[in-house]
Amino acid sequence: MAMNDATPPAPPGTLRLRRMGIDTYQEPVLYMHSGCHVCHSEGFEAQSRVEVGLGGRTIVATLNVVSGDFLSPDEAGLSEAAWRLLGASGGDVASLRHPPPLESLGHVRAKVYGRRLTQAAADAVITDIAAGRYSDLQLACFVTACAGDLLDLEETVAITRAMVRAGERMHWSEGPVMDKHCVGGIPGNRTTMLVVPIATACGLRMPKTSSRAITSPAGTADTMETLAPVDLDVPHIQRVVERTGGCIVWGGAVRLSPADDVLIRVERPLDLDSQGQLVASILSKKAAAGATHVLIDMPVGPTAKVRGVHAASVLARALRDVGQAMGLHVRVAQTDGLAPVGRGIGPALEARDVLAVLRGDPGGPADLAQRAAMLAGELLEMGNAAAAGTGASVAEAVLKDGRAWRKFQEICEAQGGMREPPVAPCRQEIVAPRSGTVIGMDNRRLARVAKLAGAPKTPCAGIDLHVRTGEFVERGQPLYTLHAGSPGALAYAADYAHAQHDAVHVIEDD
Repeated sequence: MAMNDATPPAPPGTLRLRRMGIDTYQEPVLYMHSGCHVCHSEGFEAQSRVEVGLGGRTIVATLNVVSGDFLSPDEAGLSEAAWRLLGASGGDVASLRHPPPLESLGHVRAKVYGRRLTQAAADAVITDIAAGRYSDLQLACFVTACAGDLLDLEETVAITRAMVRAGERMHWSEGPVMDKHCVGGIPGNRTTMLVVPIATACGLRMPKTSSRAITSPAGTADTMETLAPVDLDVPHIQRVVERTGGCIVWGGAVRLSPADDVLIRVERPLDLDSQGQLVASILSKKAAAGATHVLIDMPVGPTAKVRGVHAASVLARALRDVGQAMGLHVRVAQTDGLAPVGRGIGPALEARDVLAVLRGDPGGPADLAQRAAMLAGELLEMGNAAAAGTGASVAEAVLKDGRAWRKFQEICEAQGGMREPPVAPCRQEIVAPRSGTVIGMDNRRLARVAKLAGAPKTPCAGIDLHVRTGEFVERGQPLYTLHAGSPGALAYAADYAHAQHDAVHVIEDD
């Protein structure tokens, strides 16, 4: 019998949910048995995108079809990411059906074939990405279509605007709102945790939302988390800033430019560089955080993310141009990217360096203090808190007289309370293979050693550097100490470190 228009559609199939305990690298994945009646009735097959609904909440997951008896035909298994996003509990019954067609994917295909992204196209794609409607395969297609220099200025602006619109925004009262970002590639370099208290101690407002590590041994949020809570929601952030003038929190907790976090997750294993996406990533989060003035720290060096002067100039121009289009005052400071900054590499060790500088410890890393004062000075001048040419000296004075340290403690307390960073139970020295002069350090190899030791997942893990470029060392003298949370991680990192003699490059003197 034919169904007339007034007849409501049949309800979608339902299955009991089961937590599979499988880490799928944040991609929501659904598991269904090959004999499942819903799978057959809906026409689902492996890699199908399936909308899973539970109690008014829905996600779109990628289907994996399984056989065997570990999942029954009347169950739907969920990966850890899917389980968390759906807010499921054991025994819940969920509906499963085909999601609406992903119309924005047509814009991605057009970009693959060389067509430009309009603002409308960028809005459609980024909105769907932020909503979790793209599979990792589809995300990889978009990332690849935009890789290298395949985004022009207008497309980069369009993506930046779309990324801001797709998430939350923070709003502040009138007046300058300062922000800072480091392009990265240099281990250590934890200047943000010094710049924020310096700037706020001088009366500027600086609500700093920072990232966790992507490919490095520590992000600012990872390091700050060893000292104070960083997972603050927007109302809490606003209270902290109203009370102290600034904060240092994890941006991922407040959905500022959420599409960026999704894209980064796919960009990392692909190891693809896109100047346009990098610029959009940086500036979308600054705009969403309500910043008006942004300082970009751009380390330049052969093993930094930006490896040459020409590349730095091109990237700086793009940041300024897109920033202007977004209504941001952007200043770029090119800094030395030849070696790590500070002694510690890894969350707790970098936090130790920050505390040493703030407390004025005589043995604190001078290079970290100097770079932080220089960058803070730039911000002070941008915000009219210091006269042109005097910012660095003002910042140095704020560090030396204890105002920055007092402000940092105030910020930590407002964020939930200050604590001391953890200490690694396992350590091993890596010594010089010969006597001679340290002529260079490989940022990438040192970062790799720190990550193999467990950083950033194990906050106490990493590297403690004992020498600097230009110093003379004796054969057998410690170059750096490995810190790890377990003997196995320590041995793993040590094996790699012993094979990387040039990570700290020592040559014999003539």
